[in-house]
Amino acid sequence: MLSIRSVALTLGIMGGVSMFLLAWWLIIIGNAEGPTTLLERMYIGYSFTPLGSVIGAIWGFVDFGIGGAIFAWLYNLINK
Repeated sequence: MLSIRSVALTLGIMGGVSMFLLAWWLIIIGNAEGPTTLLERMYIGYSFTPLGSVIGAIWGFVDFGIGGAIFAWLYNLINK
């Protein structure tokens, strides 16, 4: 049995950090400008800017956390 809270928190943190680092990586290498990406269309306020990276981290935490909770719940349901 997986702990739903633990999986959701772990994946939420990983998702938030990933989206934050993705934005900063693109800012640092200079590829932040350009056409609108799929991530910018999916997540309101997310962009490859310093403020957008923080907004993306919040979106990543929430989105991946919900996904992790659903995954753990389904795993426990199937594993019974």
